Amino acid sequence: MAHEKILVIDDEKPTLKMFKLFLHVYGFDIITAESGEEGLEVFAREQPDIVLTDIKMPGMDGIEVLQEIKKRAPATEVIVITGHGDMDLAIQALNLDAADFINKPIQRQSLEQGLSRARERLKLAKSRQNEVRTALHNKALIVHFQGSVGTHSEAFVRDAYAQAQESGVSRIVLHFDPNTSVNGAGIAILTQLVLDSKNNDISVVMAGLSENFRKVFGIVGLSKMVSLYDTLDQACA
Repeated sequence: MAHEKILVIDDEKPTLKMFKLFLHVYGFDIITAESGEEGLEVFAREQPDIVLTDIKMPGMDGIEVLQEIKKRAPATEVIVITGHGDMDLAIQALNLDAADFINKPIQRQSLEQGLSRARERLKLAKSRQNEVRTALHNKALIVHFQGSVGTHSEAFVRDAYAQAQESGVSRIVLHFDPNTSVNGAGIAILTQLVLDSKNNDISVVMAGLSENFRKVFGIVGLSKMVSLYDTLDQACA
């Protein structure tokens, strides 16, 4: 069986070597490039499903690489590699539909989570599985998210809110699969849901949000508007 192809773009050779060691364990066919320009040449030739790219590189940076890859092949999943002080760049990348971001120095757990999220998004895209579904539980409406939350999710979220109003629930629980990613449009959609719910005396809580997206929601102020729980059971208690 052919291995999945993954392209790693970074101008630091030690970082590329480290990624080769890590990614070999996961069975990837690993391709590397030492600049954004070279990365796009390799991408055009190899057509990998997943790309890992450093944000800050001489010449073409990771944001430009992300934009160009999404223009050429929107289904490709891109994970960006950032420094600890680069949350603004990480959020910018998510707004451009990056699957996730990983902070340097690279930790195996963060890499595994990013790869898992990218693979899940690829799987959902191929199966066209519904990324938003709802369920009633006692006096709460549970809205399950998986894959990605963005512009395409707006109609589903609007329908979920209408269902909450019709059902007379007192709480909406937004439950995120561990591999879910949320871009800027998704954050705006969720924020509007929270505001509309508060205006109608419906509380909103969140469960299952990954650590990376807890950070993002904290920066944009969304986590100040809702209670965050680790598990669905805690959110529904």
